[in-house]
Amino acid sequence: MIKIKTAEEIELMRESALVVSKTLGMLASEIKPGANPLQLDKLAEDFIREQGAEPGFLGMYDFPNTLNWSPNTQVVHGIPNNELLKEGDIISVDCGAVKNGFYGDHAYTFEVGEVAEDTKKLLRVTKESLYMGIREFKLGNRVGDVGYAIQNHCESHGYGIVRELVGHGLGTELHEDPQMPNYGKRGRGKKFVDGMVVAIEPMVNMGTRRIKQLKDGWTILTADGKPSAHFEHDVALIDGKPELLSTFQYIYDALGVTTDEEEEFRSKKLQL
Repeated sequence: MIKIKTAEEIELMRESALVVSKTLGMLASEIKPGANPLQLDKLAEDFIREQGAEPGFLGMYDFPNTLNWSPNTQVVHGIPNNELLKEGDIISVDCGAVKNGFYGDHAYTFEVGEVAEDTKKLLRVTKESLYMGIREFKLGNRVGDVGYAIQNHCESHGYGIVRELVGHGLGTELHEDPQMPNYGKRGRGKKFVDGMVVAIEPMVNMGTRRIKQLKDGWTILTADGKPSAHFEHDVALIDGKPELLSTFQYIYDALGVTTDEEEEFRSKKLQL
């Protein structure tokens, strides 16, 4: 069942989302060659608690850490370890936090030092698809409209869209209805109404869409050993239009990035 949020609840969810946004921004300046993932995981846990929130993933379904830490060929749900980051890595960092009883949950794939050009393109296209999907999260549209926009853009570049893992509704539980696949047909699925809050999160592979799971029960890998990218935003439907609750701006400030799709999205929102 889809849980519609009031305006007050959406503002509380914005607070939760921004806890995660600030945490990812803090990590952005720490993600570099030689960094220790377990140390960064502890930094994230402490930083979330300092903001008056609790780590959203730590202990959930017995997950052992604060961050889903998924480098290179890992798609999602990777577990931080002591393997130091190295030049040319990419790393999907998915983070959750609970504040005022509501979850924030979003993700960013970081470059570590100098990254191969074909990998840079994968990240760029995946992030573009995120905003294309968000633009379709509007009154009267359906779940399939979002999925189609993401799928069409990524597959036009020859990339594989993961089918087994999807975005989701968000609220007092981390995973609520509706499921938000990154593929679909226009006009199909549940219809969007004001007050819905969802996490939209393309998971896109450079090669095959197929995946496999490690024996740890968590880590998801690409089946062909090629890189994967993952970006995620929390989005509310307000007055018929998508409103970002999370932001990558803290990341961009840390990395010295001045322009991005998020700025373009916000400037064009009123035209949707």
